Amino acid sequence: MLFDTDIAIVGAGPAGSTASLFLAKQNIAHVIIDKAEFPRDKICGDGLSGKVVGVLEELNPKWIEEMQADEAHFLDSWGVRFVAPNGEAIDLPFRINQSLPERAPGFISKRIHFDQFLFSKIDHSIAKVFLRTELKKVEREGQALILHLTQNGKALTARTRLLVAAEGDRSVVARQLAGYRMQRPYYYAGLRAYYENVADLHPQNFIELHFLEECLPGYFWIFPLPNNQANVGVGILSSDIKKRKLNIKKIMLSAIENNPTIKERFKNARMIDPIKGWGLPLGTVKHPLSGDNYLLVGDAGSLIDPFTGEGIGNAMFSARIAARLIPQFLEAGDFSARALKRYDAEVYDRMWSELSLSATLQKLVRIRWLFNFVIKRINSNPHLQETFSTMFNDLDNRAKLRSPLFYLRLLLNL
Repeated sequence: MLFDTDIAIVGAGPAGSTASLFLAKQNIAHVIIDKAEFPRDKICGDGLSGKVVGVLEELNPKWIEEMQADEAHFLDSWGVRFVAPNGEAIDLPFRINQSLPERAPGFISKRIHFDQFLFSKIDHSIAKVFLRTELKKVEREGQALILHLTQNGKALTARTRLLVAAEGDRSVVARQLAGYRMQRPYYYAGLRAYYENVADLHPQNFIELHFLEECLPGYFWIFPLPNNQANVGVGILSSDIKKRKLNIKKIMLSAIENNPTIKERFKNARMIDPIKGWGLPLGTVKHPLSGDNYLLVGDAGSLIDPFTGEGIGNAMFSARIAARLIPQFLEAGDFSARALKRYDAEVYDRMWSELSLSATLQKLVRIRWLFNFVIKRINSNPHLQETFSTMFNDLDNRAKLRSPLFYLRLLLNL
């Protein structure tokens, strides 16, 4: 048997590493495994939101300083550019007063670099780490779980009383223990490629979300990166892909070659890494996040924002909640489904308002004329620009987008 432990984490990406780091701060011994060897790539949009920065500051504020100093791998990002289906764009800063001498509110970094950064912070005096170790099957044995693993091609077993599943959208634990299945209406298919020499990137490295007709309610994106590079991709609902028989790769390349607001910017650009795909399980509906002897964090629990596609911040945020509750489960010696439901309750208490609001916004984006109109009206009204900018950090303000009265006032220019 490879190990017999109270706490095991499967997956050492942002969710798993964050859980490990918070457990180490509480001096709680645990095991963490991952099927890869680090550093390793992960297909993603590469955006690190203010939520990511907030979790890192709680872990160690000096890590933010390290990231900001590492200009070869981390790029400051100060806002987002929304581009409506008709091509009109609006720039919204993450922070209204950018004259303050503070760190950037967000970053952009390739996952191969960010995940390695987090993984390198794991405390090996508290966490026992096994790489090239893949979870294949989970079985229950009394009050524990038996993990069937392969390590360098060799079959092994291990035992744990609590398993924190952080293996992403293809989580073995979510499928085998929680009964998760891919639900197309709540699942994005995404493609990503790296380019260099994309023209006219924002001087403050705003991320760009282009809500193209053929992608709605998804979008085409351009995220600037260090070294004159950019993460370029597209995400579309899997249910739309099936229903409309879409070729998502063709849509992405067509946007780059033919879209009037995009094509000129790629005239001298060069793809430096091929197009790769992955899935994004959205937090559009509530899923069970725990059961007897297991917790699901991040993408394994389908916690990706349905509107923005943000996954890293939600993964780290849910992992922090899990790590804070684990000492209580340990002290009580209770890892039953009933006890672990406290994790579900706290995650959804902290995150559901944002997720459900984003699900509503995702639906509203399908109304093309309304989206075009809102962007046009924001562009013509400085007060509205400030209002929309505060929505990134103010859920009550963002919730106005649900109200028909809000759009009536826009129509009447009130």
